[in-house]
Amino acid sequence: MVTVKVHDKIFENITGIIFDKDGTLSDSHSFLKQLAQKRARLVDAQVPGVGEPLLMSFGMLDGDLDPAGLLAVGSNQENAIAAAAYIAETGRSWFDSLEIAKKAFEEAESVLGDRSGTSPLFTGSLEVLKFCHDAGLKLGILSMDNTANVEKFVEMYHLEDFIQLKMGAEFGLKPDPNLFITACAKLGTKPSQTLMVGDAPGDIQMAKNAGAGGSVGICWGNATAAHLEGADVAIASLDEIQIV
Repeated sequence: MVTVKVHDKIFENITGIIFDKDGTLSDSHSFLKQLAQKRARLVDAQVPGVGEPLLMSFGMLDGDLDPAGLLAVGSNQENAIAAAAYIAETGRSWFDSLEIAKKAFEEAESVLGDRSGTSPLFTGSLEVLKFCHDAGLKLGILSMDNTANVEKFVEMYHLEDFIQLKMGAEFGLKPDPNLFITACAKLGTKPSQTLMVGDAPGDIQMAKNAGAGGSVGICWGNATAAHLEGADVAIASLDEIQIV
């Protein structure tokens, strides 16, 4: 067991850390903005007038992406359902609306292609994962992206030696505490001995409701971000996590 120190907060008897991916380990802000815009344009091409409301529903405000908005923290399924709801308001059936949304989402992903150039690993993250692993902690990723993309991310940035758990939205949706409990079971740790590190209120709420050993909120460059208020401690960079 390990003692983890984050500023003046001490977490004792920790055996594992579970990280969110987008916005926590992966600097995906630019990619997600492009994805929101492409999805909205493709839907609007089929259902004129829906594009702008869709951008707002995704969390795009004044050309920037809300880190606590739907696209930033929601699963692909949740985003598709939200898009379909706007389409259905034009008089189309629910199933037709959902099909239009899903096809637009698939095309947007295909057009944008490989994320590697627009969703890099945050600087310094690799070193943090390494020292946590070397200290004996079990490490995992729990994301609202799909598992296949989590696995690609781990492979792309050569994290296989450090990340033992790769889970996506197929296993459940944040902030359901059962998702964290399941992740801990797969990782081989107890929730009460596992930290959750994430950039969204859903990460924090999930961890608290699951009885996690602690929740660490991260907003790169701005630890005072309002959406992190519920975390046990907030950080602006992963290297603020220390092993003592």
